[in-house]
Amino acid sequence: MARTGGKGFKVVAKRWVVERTFAWLLNFRRLKVDYEERIDVSEGFVYLAMSCILLTRLFA
Repeated sequence: MARTGGKGFKVVAKRWVVERTFAWLLNFRRLKVDYEERIDVSEGFVYLAMSCILLTRLFA
């Protein structure tokens, strides 16, 4: 995936954005372990966590 015919490793920029976002989400305790039984509740916590992250970055 990251190789383009030549030797060596090439960094894929979008992959780092996704990994960084997952790292930010894992700072929230409810998202580290799968506590919820329903997928819509888990999805709601992801939306809530991303809202907190965005508001913190907006007003910081």
